[in-house]
Amino acid sequence: MARLIDQFERLPGIGPRTAQRLALHLLRQPEEQIRSFADALLAARSQVGQCQTCFHFSAEDFCDICRDGERTDDLLCVVADSRDLLALERTREYKGRYHVLGGLISPMDGIGPEMLQIPSLVQRVDRNGISEVILALTPSVEGDTTSLYLARLLKPFTQVSRIAYGLPVGSELEYADEVTLSRALEGRRVME
Repeated sequence: MARLIDQFERLPGIGPRTAQRLALHLLRQPEEQIRSFADALLAARSQVGQCQTCFHFSAEDFCDICRDGERTDDLLCVVADSRDLLALERTREYKGRYHVLGGLISPMDGIGPEMLQIPSLVQRVDRNGISEVILALTPSVEGDTTSLYLARLLKPFTQVSRIAYGLPVGSELEYADEVTLSRALEGRRVME
């Protein structure tokens, strides 16, 4: 039981109590359901790789988004990982292509630009006539560092923009921190 709880705790966002609840839940399930769960994990690990174009997860050489002929080819959104891509897709607003970096530049963690999908991004922008690159990276020290680095590399080839940051819908101004409020002011738009 302790080994199972320990394995769940290794997952992102899972603390000791949640890990214990998950372990107890699984132990109450029929053996065939647990086998099915284990088989699904093993199959996903062995069959899912990266898209050869955008580096999003895919069970084929090219992901569904890269194969979609309805998408705008000259608009490219850069994200840190597939979770960010999926979050943007849930909005159903963005109709361009993506490029997944595989992380953010973080010298403190030993992650440099050469460890990310940055060279392939520059080649893609240079070769494919991209009219705009949208940087959709987390508003953090690492996200800002990566955004500044990418903007410097990409500006000779195309227009580079960054998604706006600010207040979440339904939040109260009095509870927002100074950085969030500053970014909300910087990202303001003229009302039409």
